[in-house]
Amino acid sequence: MQWEAVIGLEVHAQLATRSKIFSGASTTFGAEPNSQACAVDLAMPGMLPVLNEGAVRMAALFGLAVNAEIAHRSVFDRKNYFYPDLPKGYQISQMYHPIVGPGIVTIEPDDSEPRPIRIHHAHLEEDAGKSLHEDFQGMTGIDLNRAGTPLLEIVSEPDMRSAVEAVAYLRKIHALVTYLGISDGDMSQGSMRCDCNVSIRPVGQTTLGTRTEIKNVNSFRFVEKAINSEIERQIELIEDGGTVLQETRLYDADNNETRPMRSKEFANDYRYFPDPDLLPVVIDDHYIEAIRATLPELPDAKKERFISQHGLSEYDARLLVQNRQTADYFEQVSSRCGDPKLAANWVMGELSRLLNQEELPLERSPVSADQLGQLLQRIQDNTISGKIAKQVFEAMWQEGADADQIIEQQGLKQVSDSGAIETLVDQVLAEQQAMVEDYHSEPVEKKKKKKFNALVGQVMKASAGKANPAQVNSILQQKL
Repeated sequence: MQWEAVIGLEVHAQLATRSKIFSGASTTFGAEPNSQACAVDLAMPGMLPVLNEGAVRMAALFGLAVNAEIAHRSVFDRKNYFYPDLPKGYQISQMYHPIVGPGIVTIEPDDSEPRPIRIHHAHLEEDAGKSLHEDFQGMTGIDLNRAGTPLLEIVSEPDMRSAVEAVAYLRKIHALVTYLGISDGDMSQGSMRCDCNVSIRPVGQTTLGTRTEIKNVNSFRFVEKAINSEIERQIELIEDGGTVLQETRLYDADNNETRPMRSKEFANDYRYFPDPDLLPVVIDDHYIEAIRATLPELPDAKKERFISQHGLSEYDARLLVQNRQTADYFEQVSSRCGDPKLAANWVMGELSRLLNQEELPLERSPVSADQLGQLLQRIQDNTISGKIAKQVFEAMWQEGADADQIIEQQGLKQVSDSGAIETLVDQVLAEQQAMVEDYHSEPVEKKKKKKFNALVGQVMKASAGKANPAQVNSILQQKL
């Protein structure tokens, strides 16, 4: 039987407010455990929540970016459950009246046709604390620094049909929240994570199968692997005569498998009811329009501008706009060197290679956009060749120096003197008589070109890579 996966994601984005959603405690990452949990976060008797307006504004900004309706009236509810890192015994969330209604984003997975993915809603809620198991022998530690951290939970419709589509959707959400500046999207620090709802059904069937929820997956790679693992598990289970249970599961990256965590709860298990300590949030059109006026250029619009203004291909533009820092870096390099295509090639090529190799984020690149732009200018004015430029870039990366300094210090300036190059060509032709005769005797044009390139290589070798390649080609062709 042919099976079809049905996938929906619940993305939790930590909002970039300086204080928590219902208290004045700091949200800074990396503080000592329990040093950023105030009396409100600890649920001390008599403590009352006060809503952070910044969280409301950021949620509305996201809603406008996905063409969703912003609720003029939204309500906070209590989601009741017991867990050691939840001091109140309930989480403040929005169940019935979320601030952001239905919206839509468009994904382009693996160069396929664009696909719209519907967003069911997005709601505000507070995060819980964190249980620490590894540092305590036979015990669990509780860190409440995250308790009360503002989250925007973005809930998709079950519109995705593969792990590849799910990752494309997650990348799009990541791009949106970072472009908007409402979250840093750092998945390694827990600023963005997602729950993956997965079910399968026979191809052609319209009713949904029983779904499982994979909790708290915190990287693009793990989302893809977790979903594929769960799809495979469900197919094997059903084909062996078993039944998929509605449950919450965890992804075990070491064994590439999902494991049961608990049976899946339903909404009534949490006894949702409006929080009596918080009034409904009421905003008007003037407030919404003021937020709309602050919308930045978003990834889709930037991609179209890169194509029309910079002449980039659809593929290059799409890759560059996936990350706001990369897009901004590219534009600075392009502005400095004046050649968008050359800038795009280097940003996606040599720069990305070394960042990946050393596992560095772009903001920690040893080579600034201005420095890379200067290096590309030296290719354009024939100071160095493209091949030598890679050598210079490596040195810039290691030493932090500018291109001009390294070119001068290492004597890498390209030889463009036609007389000097002609001397080198004559020397190679005299030393490589067999290659010259081979070239002249070759009747097949394709092979003749290959033998010509071999002679070019000999000239470049003789010049230690410094000869201007275009001049070498021209003079060698004349001499032959």
